Amino acid sequence: MAKTRSRWQSLPTEAINPASLAIDKLDAGGIVDIMLAEDRRMLAAVHKERDRIALGADMCAKALRKGGRLVFVGAGTSGRLGVVESAEMPPTFGTDPLLVQGIMAGGQGALIRAKEGSEDNYEEGARAITRLDPTKKDVVIGVSASGMTPFVRGALTSARQASARVVFVTCDPRNELQAFVDLTIAPAVGPEIIAGSTRLKAGTATKLVLNMLTTSAMILIGKTYGNLMVDVNALGSDKLRDRACRIVHIVTDLSYEEADALLKRARWNVKIAIVMQKTGLTYAKAQARLRKSDDRIREAIGEDIEARLRAVLRGET
Repeated sequence: MAKTRSRWQSLPTEAINPASLAIDKLDAGGIVDIMLAEDRRMLAAVHKERDRIALGADMCAKALRKGGRLVFVGAGTSGRLGVVESAEMPPTFGTDPLLVQGIMAGGQGALIRAKEGSEDNYEEGARAITRLDPTKKDVVIGVSASGMTPFVRGALTSARQASARVVFVTCDPRNELQAFVDLTIAPAVGPEIIAGSTRLKAGTATKLVLNMLTTSAMILIGKTYGNLMVDVNALGSDKLRDRACRIVHIVTDLSYEEADALLKRARWNVKIAIVMQKTGLTYAKAQARLRKSDDRIREAIGEDIEARLRAVLRGET
């Protein structure tokens, strides 16, 4: 067989998987079995990056505490995952939409219709970051399964020139960008069951890594009380208003109806409602106490929630 010259041929994300050579001869159950087996290997690869993921989460939390932003940048599946991650922060953690942003090669239209050629535009990646006017307070997280996407490389180069911190999430541990960025997180997931289809193991591994980076950072800056979503955007939907009422009920022991009334007085801010109930303070003074406590409920009211949550699990409240 004649050898071909290819920039991508040697990439682990383009390799042929020996476990799925005859996958087109299998029934649906056999295909699912192979996918489950490969996903177990993927989870092990992500676990090996545990310390790097934790380091990245600390980096993100420190940036947010200093008024910085998190910016995800990618193309294709990697870009969509970054955009999804950023879109889910405001309803879950009550953040400003500009605090965590996602940039995708090809723009918003590429979210629902693939624009494959856009990933090759190094200059547009650089411009996309420059338009955000990054600073040293920000963390820019480049996401590229192969590690070769020019759009992402351009964006990270622009971020570095602006002195922003740079994190690179890839599935190629050998990638030479490791010497250029502050931190590389590189789960070695190996070849996909369909060669080159990085929406599979690589995409799932990337989703896990991004989930851990953002969720850990939000917890570290006080966006939860125990494991309760106390910064939920309660005005987002009926479901979220219901969740807010249930959280206030759990923490304060008010009835559901009383919690609803308290939240209305607290302008549907769960944290302020809890501080008001626990301290007897007015809205303005509860808000001031939270601010003085670095927006952490535990410090503002001087109570731990774990024992109460265990009682809820036992059905005692």
